[in-house]
Amino acid sequence: QVQLQESGPGLVKPSQTLSLTCTVSGGSITTSSYYWNWIRQSPGKGLEWMGAIGIEGTDYYKTSLVSRTSISRDTSKNQFSLQLSSVTTEDTAVYYCAGSRGIDGNKRNRRDYYDYWGQGTQVTVAS
Repeated sequence: QVQLQESGPGLVKPSQTLSLTCTVSGGSITTSSYYWNWIRQSPGKGLEWMGAIGIEGTDYYKTSLVSRTSISRDTSKNQFSLQLSSVTTEDTAVYYCAGSRGIDGNKRNRRDYYDYWGQGTQVTVAS
């Protein structure tokens, strides 16, 4: 059974870079035909897909976040990571990593589009 676990600081100061890591167990991020995604949910809002990395390491980003977002992977540790730069209080959210078979723009903000989810980690941006 594939399991995902997010890790990283829960508090980030404005203008700094938010860094999170997702550790995947029970399956390989390089041999399974899945996309590995970062998704967030701000208070009172729906899910927001941020980006993903594919089996060959190709990365994909939400257009409005592309200038601030970077997703990478460490295949030796079976992990993938998110970096979000120049954060503001608007970036306060629960951040999730998730696995999906695609990155359909019409479906990727739906919870049921994903086969695997991490439990989520709260990140607060505050000084």
